Amino acid sequence: MSVSPFISRVVLRNYRSVGQCDVSLGPLTYLVGANGAGKSNFVDALHLVSDALTSSLDQALSRRGGLAEVRRRSSGHPTHFGIRLEFTLGGRVGHYAFNIGSLKNRGFEVQTEECSLGGIGSGPYYRIEHGQVKASSEPTLPALTEDRLALVALSGLSAFRPIFDALTGMGFYNLNPKLMRELQKAQEGRLMKPEGENIASVIGHLDKVNAQALRVIEEYLQTVVPTVHAVKRVQVGPMETLEFRQDVPGAKDRWRFAAQNMSDGTLRALGVLTALFQSNRDFAPTLIGIEEPETALHPAASAALREALQRASSQTQVIVTSHSPELLDDMSIRDDQIIAVVSDAGESKLARIDPASREAIRKHLFSAGELLKLGQLQPDPDAIRDQATRQASLFDGGAV
Repeated sequence: MSVSPFISRVVLRNYRSVGQCDVSLGPLTYLVGANGAGKSNFVDALHLVSDALTSSLDQALSRRGGLAEVRRRSSGHPTHFGIRLEFTLGGRVGHYAFNIGSLKNRGFEVQTEECSLGGIGSGPYYRIEHGQVKASSEPTLPALTEDRLALVALSGLSAFRPIFDALTGMGFYNLNPKLMRELQKAQEGRLMKPEGENIASVIGHLDKVNAQALRVIEEYLQTVVPTVHAVKRVQVGPMETLEFRQDVPGAKDRWRFAAQNMSDGTLRALGVLTALFQSNRDFAPTLIGIEEPETALHPAASAALREALQRASSQTQVIVTSHSPELLDDMSIRDDQIIAVVSDAGESKLARIDPASREAIRKHLFSAGELLKLGQLQPDPDAIRDQATRQASLFDGGAV
């Protein structure tokens, strides 16, 4: 039985290649489309929210090349971008939304920011415009500035702390075997970092606080790479790395190999599995986003990967991007688990798949992977038109 997804709806405006989108997410969502369609840009919008709250909005934008690289480029020259996330937290629905606009010769400003849990008038709420409080459920708020997200400052208030913790508890992964292979500094191992650069610390932390999760990771890893039987963190002076126990033909006992001797496919598989099952008694991610988890894996490993994704989504919401027919070639993948992404004249369009493909999957005429091979996983054109004409508002307080 799947948990209720943390993020239930995402509305984007002028974010990278996405002019506008309004999509719903479930416990497990596959973003499917060709390379360059815009799948990663959608996931990155969620990542930016977490990134901006964890560090700062300025740093989050700088890591992406600045505001000019984040807002969509088009003949209309948009001067702002906006994000709205609707979520469920503690049995209550809420939303967090903001608009970021450019300032002439001096960077950017948070034009509008709105946060609500339980509905306006029924729970924690605030609306900020250009650094000024327009409405709030709290009698007093700390000092705010136009160039920072207010939720960072408001996380010190008990009313808004759960929202801050949940949004910063999302993890996003585009794994880098090179970084995973290198010696790593000992780090906080509660949540794995985006490229797996602290995976040794995460494995070590799991070994201490949730050994069962580590066993699950090892079991799936052995299914994907049958010769690998175990993995653990080992100290190397002031640094640390991973050590694998592996079968070697002709050897009586399993040999031990450091991460630097392991293949990209093995390291990526371990990274994906660690991202999915890193929950422990101290911390449970609210959402996990993984870029192309099938990369560098043999197609025969797809079944184990699908099973791991489905199993993890019963505890933590999961979003994956993929253009792999092998990963999607399973009749158990439902049509409502797929969002199709296409690029139309340089603009990304996202929606649930078209009615004919939905029907084919529901009647088990074709798997999603077979439809992808046939070029039949396309966004519902009616949904795309509806998004364009309806122009969903980013804010409940009135502004778009």
